[in-house]
Amino acid sequence: MAIYHFSVQVISRVKGQSAVASASYRSGEKLYDEQTEQTKYYKREVKPETYILAPSHAPVWVHNRELLWNEVEKSETRKNSRLAREINIALPRELSYEQQTELIKGYVQEQFVDKGMIA
Repeated sequence: MAIYHFSVQVISRVKGQSAVASASYRSGEKLYDEQTEQTKYYKREVKPETYILAPSHAPVWVHNRELLWNEVEKSETRKNSRLAREINIALPRELSYEQQTELIKGYVQEQFVDKGMIA
């Protein structure tokens, strides 16, 4: 039987969260946080597969994870800013790796990127 999981949560300042730290944790990459002047890194045993998808009119620098999330931190100045959304998806094991990747990229493209968001 195919089982899947889908959940969404908001990364926000009111919860004391940082977009740069959250991006570092989810991507498994070292990212420098300009606001705190610290390097954020959360070692992962299995490095996740990560992508940045952006609309065609987006500047090239948005594909750099560190620049992107530091810009988000700079532009969202309110204490209750919503910095990002996390979409957590677990797909059925019956789908091959290629099918899972294609399904996720297609969903993200249709639901977010085609509507002008960076994902």
